[in-house]
Amino acid sequence: MKISLESFDKAFENRLRLQIMSVLVANAYYDFNALKELLNATDGNLASHLKALEKEEYITVTKSFIGRKPNTQYAASAKGILAFKKHLEALENLIKQQRK
Repeated sequence: MKISLESFDKAFENRLRLQIMSVLVANAYYDFNALKELLNATDGNLASHLKALEKEEYITVTKSFIGRKPNTQYAASAKGILAFKKHLEALENLIKQQRK
């Protein structure tokens, strides 16, 4: 079985986006500061990649306040989870294809 490049999702070509989705698929949600610390990312870099995933509708964003501090939480959407799983499946198939 030949793997076509269309099987891979361009949204996940970036390492940080792949890491963000890995965290969000494995957890119900994560807030901005926790993601920033976990992934060792800068504010601007993380924000731009989160925005890209939000634009694809792969994540949902919930803004609230904890006391007087703003808090932004991110969660993987159903569309995002499906796209991420398809991308991982394509990677697995590519690896299996190389073992033959």
